[in-house]
Amino acid sequence: MPADTEFGNPAPLGLVGFGLTTVLLSLVNAGIFGSSLEMAVIPMAIAYGGTIQLFAGLLEYRNGNTFGTVAFTSYGAFWWWFALLVLFESNGLIDTVSPGALGIALIMWGIFTAYMWIGTFKLNWALWSVFLLLAVTFFLLGFGNLLGIDALVTAGGWVGIVTGLDAMYVSFAEVTNWCFDREVVPLGGVPYGGPTTEPQTGTAD
Repeated sequence: MPADTEFGNPAPLGLVGFGLTTVLLSLVNAGIFGSSLEMAVIPMAIAYGGTIQLFAGLLEYRNGNTFGTVAFTSYGAFWWWFALLVLFESNGLIDTVSPGALGIALIMWGIFTAYMWIGTFKLNWALWSVFLLLAVTFFLLGFGNLLGIDALVTAGGWVGIVTGLDAMYVSFAEVTNWCFDREVVPLGGVPYGGPTTEPQTGTAD
């Protein structure tokens, strides 16, 4: 294994926490599974998608990785927001959120993801694809809810499945490459070209 192991890379942990949870919820949005799976996603969103990503983001801060800090802590907070929204609604602590209001919130997350995607042009193609797919997912879900078009929500579910699997692939690649101390699973070069501004294997959603 690599000799330089003073600090571990938290990105693979944050990526798999995000990716696995995203796949599960996207299976519901795509209409493959019903609301019973969504109830199973809630504790997963809190424990894995939410808390693990917040933890990874704090570790990225320690590593001096601005991109990783912003990405992991933000999407970790997103999963906490989603879980609390469902729990608060189901227990009558807040009024039911209208599809239009939910759509606006998801569109704002799409805008955030789009500007984070710009940063991936200096990272690698794998992360570039994750953030692009995630932005598309948010916009499809957002406009689908806002406009009341179920087909867009379903499409967002299918793109979300691909997004989550893509994030899990990047996690797999980074863990495997660390274990072998060389690139065994490709992540792709830098899309924009030139030297990277952050370590290629230390950042992601």
